[in-house]
Amino acid sequence: MVRGAFKQRAFKHWRGAARGSILAEMEPPDHNPPIRVGAAPDGSLTYLVDLPPEALPPVARRDLERAWYAARRAALAEQWGAVRVFRFRSADGGHSDLVLADRDASCWAGALDSLYGMGTRQGLSLCLRLLALIDLLAHSPWAVPLVRLARDGAEPDPALLHVAATEPLTHEARFDQTGFRARLARYTSQRLTGASA
Repeated sequence: MVRGAFKQRAFKHWRGAARGSILAEMEPPDHNPPIRVGAAPDGSLTYLVDLPPEALPPVARRDLERAWYAARRAALAEQWGAVRVFRFRSADGGHSDLVLADRDASCWAGALDSLYGMGTRQGLSLCLRLLALIDLLAHSPWAVPLVRLARDGAEPDPALLHVAATEPLTHEARFDQTGFRARLARYTSQRLTGASA
């Protein structure tokens, strides 16, 4: 999966997203290990994620809403971020890559990294859900009534944010349009009429 240009780079300079005691501890079954983050000499960042995008957890709607406005502020301020490479481990032991090289996507990801951090499953899930929502809106005319255009940007409908916060991602770190629209219709059936997908 490539969003922007991809080029090979060495995985080195690894650091844990969080540091703690060097003593081993008993961990509960639901413990989420941190995502390993590596910085390359060119400033790009690589994330090694121990699960596929579709297994990332849901997030709170209020956090996604906060992320939306943080990304918008960063774009208005032209705070362009670094290129980011995500390497996801699949259930069969393989892996898939997602590259954020697009200037806007890098900007939004940088804003969320500053706000929440992407060295955890929750933070990464929040970032990918925001990007997936923006991607869906760009290709879904039926969703236009759920976004109000304001002077300083777009205002998403709360129902849109709720579904984006809880609907599973696909293996490509996007939303399935059919499933997304079906869930959204439960909340907005009167506003999604007559538009074709």
